[in-house]
Amino acid sequence: MNFGNTQKFIAGIIVVGILLVAGIFISSSIQDALETDVTLIGTVTNESGAFINSTGYTLNSASVTGFSSPAITAIFNASDDASILVGNASVSSVGVVTNATSTTWTNVTISYTYTYPSVQTSTASNASGDLVESLSGGSAWITILVVVGFAIIVISMLTTNLSQNREQSYAY
Repeated sequence: MNFGNTQKFIAGIIVVGILLVAGIFISSSIQDALETDVTLIGTVTNESGAFINSTGYTLNSASVTGFSSPAITAIFNASDDASILVGNASVSSVGVVTNATSTTWTNVTISYTYTYPSVQTSTASNASGDLVESLSGGSAWITILVVVGFAIIVISMLTTNLSQNREQSYAY
């Protein structure tokens, strides 16, 4: 058996593995570089069920990751749709609405805006992400190639030894 070919095969598998890892790393870096951090504006109209008093009501959207800069745009009494002066309520940076007057509003709808961070992707960044997924799925093929390659090596070693033993037994 020619062990030079075996060494070439093993070196080839190592080179393919290194190139695969490098390709995944480069594609991932390109994807990250092409994405842009942006601030988006969320708008909520007529959020119902609010109970506003001096202790406060927490806006539903306050649980959005990165929620910030809330601003009340309208408040209505839900039972008769009467407008409530926005200046009578204040909202904290974490989305808690409190009543500046001694009045308690038991059933109101609130409209408001807020900002939150997001990542804006492009066609190029999405393509790079798809490439990362494709390359990372390729590692299964490398495993299969390595197993098949070693199986071929073992079989060729066995057949070589068997044929040498047969030739030696006929020589006597």
